[in-house]
Amino acid sequence: MTKHIIPRYKLILYYDLAMGDTETYYQFVMSEMVPALQEMGLYLFRAFHNIPGQVGDDIRVRQVEYVSEDLETIQDILNSDKWQELENQLMEHVTHYSRKVVRFRSGFQF
Repeated sequence: MTKHIIPRYKLILYYDLAMGDTETYYQFVMSEMVPALQEMGLYLFRAFHNIPGQVGDDIRVRQVEYVSEDLETIQDILNSDKWQELENQLMEHVTHYSRKVVRFRSGFQF
């Protein structure tokens, strides 16, 4: 069942995929990370794959956006043990990882 929300905040993850680890990365994200975050109230909004060298050296190849109706939900998730576990697992598959929380805007946000 699809839940409809009014997104007000985004958690944006930026990273590069580790070389040679694409398949296990996708398996982890799609079967573990996305369902766990959705269960906690954070919903996958969209993901971008940027072309290396086309947008600048400071732009990561992957940008993944999750949305929530309120900031408190994101803060609670980021402070949870489950998030720490998921983030640590993600970092086994990626490099140059960073994240930030921003107010929701429908257009592309850095």
